[in-house]
Order: sequence, then structure tokens, then C-alpha cells
Amino acid sequence: MTAQPADKVQRSFSRSFDTYHDTASQQAWVADKLVSELRRVGAPGQFRTAFEMGCGTGHLTRTLRQNFDLPDLVLNDIAPQAQATADAEAAVFIAGDVRMVQWPGQIDLIASASMIQWMDDPTGLLQQAVDALAPGGWLAISGFGPQQYKELTSIGSTAQAPGLCGADALVAAIEGSMRVLTAGERIRPSYFETPRDVLKYLRRTGVNGRAQGAWTKSTLARFEKDYVRSFATDDGVSLTYHPVWIIAQKQ
Repeated sequence: MTAQPADKVQRSFSRSFDTYHDTASQQAWVADKLVSELRRVGAPGQFRTAFEMGCGTGHLTRTLRQNFDLPDLVLNDIAPQAQATADAEAAVFIAGDVRMVQWPGQIDLIASASMIQWMDDPTGLLQQAVDALAPGGWLAISGFGPQQYKELTSIGSTAQAPGLCGADALVAAIEGSMRVLTAGERIRPSYFETPRDVLKYLRRTGVNGRAQGAWTKSTLARFEKDYVRSFATDDGVSLTYHPVWIIAQKQ
């Protein structure tokens, strides 16, 4: 049986779970940014019931714990290894595709960093989150925009996430049912010594979960040549990140 895309993504992140945390510096920046924006717009000091989608190795989880009182914290991730994150943070863990699992009730905060772009319908997941929030509940979500990994896309890679969208699309998905407090985006390039180092980085973070086909000697050589020709800089070859985020409160 052919694996569905979600199955491939799950296997990819499971394989990279032990190397993800120390490698994913851009995702760590996004988690810190999301929490700092929550504080800046006046989020309360306590969220009685908080639900984090795609907790992974805990970049966002730990930052939330450090900044807010979270008596009832529930974590979800598609990779079962994320149980370790829940154990370390004294949280309940729900394994599986967030669209298919049972969410907690009367949620005061739904948060997620660097996950929603893996959804084929990110705006649909946002609406599901809006419906699950208690009155006055908060939403703090980050994903990645259309410039994400633009280098890979330009040379024909199939590894990009399916739900890349700008901050404007996140806002449009919840306008009317929530008060948008802030939304933003940033272009953040990373640099690597060689194109092979880019591939190693993608493998260590698991973000190549939708890539198709296997490398051959000739396709790898062509990839390296095209990448250097198009994206070499004085700092190395580039790989672009395009984080987007939104923070809103339910009416």
C-alpha cells in the first residue's frame, strides 16, 4: 500500500527526532518569537487549559512553561517520541494526526509553532481551533510562508510543505470569529558551506518528509551544481526561512 503524505511526514519526523532539537535553530527562533508576541499584546499570566499542536521536541512547550502558568497542559504530535516532551513538562500527551485525535474541552490557549504548514488545509485547522476555544480563549500559531525554501523549489525539489501561506491568509481564516491582535512575517536566510550540508540539515530536522524519489550520483551532482550556481553567497549557499505568525483572541 502506498503511504499517505501524513504517514511519510510522521516517519520522517520520527527518524529525525533525536537530532531535531539541536539542529532546528530557526524553529527555536519562531517559538521564542511567538511567546514574546503573546506577552507583548497582553496575554494573561495563566491559561487554565492549554493545547499545543505539534509539540515536537519542546521548543515552544518549554518557552510557554517559562512564561505562563499552565495548570492543564495537553500536547499533541504526530511523532510518538514526543511523549518524552510531555513527560519532561508534566503534560498530557495525545499522539497522532491533530485533525483526527480528540482535543481537550474548554481550551483557553491553542498554540503551535512550525507545524501548521504540514496541513494540506491550514485554514481549516485554524477554524477547528477557533471552534475548540472557550470564549475569550487565545490562539498563537506560527507556520511558514510561500518563500520558505525558495531555493529548493526553484530547482525542482518536492520537499516543501503543502500548506505554505502568508500571514494575510492566517488572518483571513479567522477574521469575524476572533479579534486579531497581531500578525507578521519575516524572511530569515540560513547559510551552509555546501549544498550537501543543506541536505544533511533537512534530514536532521525531518522537514524533507514529502520529498519523492531517491538520489542517484547524477541527480546529486546536478543538484549541487545548480544550487551553487544560483545560490552561492560570500557566507555560503543560502536556504530561506519565511516564518509567519498570528495571535488572536476569541470574541
